[in-house]
Amino acid sequence: MSVKQSGYEALLSRYSNPNEAISLIQQYRPYLQLLPSAKQSSQSVLVIPLPTLRISNFSSLTAGSNLSPKSQHTIILPCDLAILTCDPEWKIKMAEEILIFIHRPQEDFSDLLGRWRQTQVWLDKDYEWIMPKTETDMLSEGSNNIYPLFVLFETTLERIKRGLAGANLPFVVQIDQQLENSFEEMPLILAREE
Repeated sequence: MSVKQSGYEALLSRYSNPNEAISLIQQYRPYLQLLPSAKQSSQSVLVIPLPTLRISNFSSLTAGSNLSPKSQHTIILPCDLAILTCDPEWKIKMAEEILIFIHRPQEDFSDLLGRWRQTQVWLDKDYEWIMPKTETDMLSEGSNNIYPLFVLFETTLERIKRGLAGANLPFVVQIDQQLENSFEEMPLILAREE
């Protein structure tokens, strides 16, 4: 059985909520230690769905020059969510960045792994996150502490699960029935602008 678009969309929208993103991190316990505060956990993360970032490039103007002007390019990362850790008291971004890759419809192992590899290539440069409107005053420089987490479905092909395990990449499996029930029961929490 294949992954349905509605299942993918349900997970993407669900984990765009900081409280739900924390519940996802709790499913892979080693990442819990990355959160700066257990007591203020929802304020310890900033979730960016379908994240964009600015990448800085240095290219030579002429063959004889050592440095050239800095140029920037804006890109959409091929991950589904970026979970940035934040200090809840100082309201600053911390070094740890958790990138979520939700298994997409029609995606096989090489496609899913390829999205992670492309993300690694992009984040190997100097970059800064394009922050949500409510967080534009927060420092947004990237770090080298990048942690992937793959989110699979019960219906995800076994070869994808075996491939991720073989590549030593962390993943969690969402139970389809639990997903539908819990998503329908989840209260809608609207953010208000201050």
